[in-house]
Amino acid sequence: MNTTARGSLSLSGQITRMDPNTATIERFYRAFQQLDHRAMNACYSDDIVFYDPVFELLRGNEAKWMWEMLCTRAREFELSYQPPVALDHEYYTCEWTVSYLFSGTGKRVVNRVKAHMRMANGIILEHSDAFSVHQWSIQALGWKGRLFGWNRFFQRAIRNKARRSLLRFIQEQHSIA
Repeated sequence: MNTTARGSLSLSGQITRMDPNTATIERFYRAFQQLDHRAMNACYSDDIVFYDPVFELLRGNEAKWMWEMLCTRAREFELSYQPPVALDHEYYTCEWTVSYLFSGTGKRVVNRVKAHMRMANGIILEHSDAFSVHQWSIQALGWKGRLFGWNRFFQRAIRNKARRSLLRFIQEQHSIA
């Protein structure tokens, strides 16, 4: 199926309109491909609830600032995504793959992620990304990740470091203590 600016071109050649929630998710990932955190964050509600295995639970501006940090620090970045799948009128999933150089080691990371989103009226209310921290740590940290990446204490250290990095970014960029 070919994608057009307004929707999808069906096998019969008719244009079918994309629902507003699917259009928002597509807009979010197109913006992510361009590292445009402002356009990504415009897809979120003001009180967005975000979760992933590294940053864990973030709310509101914390989640938006995380995307800003990741986008502004990204190096040798590529992202691809599959069309969003509507599970019902409110819940959607989207699989995406990102490739980048991890700033901590300079190693190439290819992370396969499954996003789960709760939507309303073309706005993302909740966003949860799922991926293997162990597989991520093998790529990002090399032998240390291979040996210890499965360990919950090692994973906690990764999470703590990510959280400290985000807090430092927020303090530096947004003057919040």
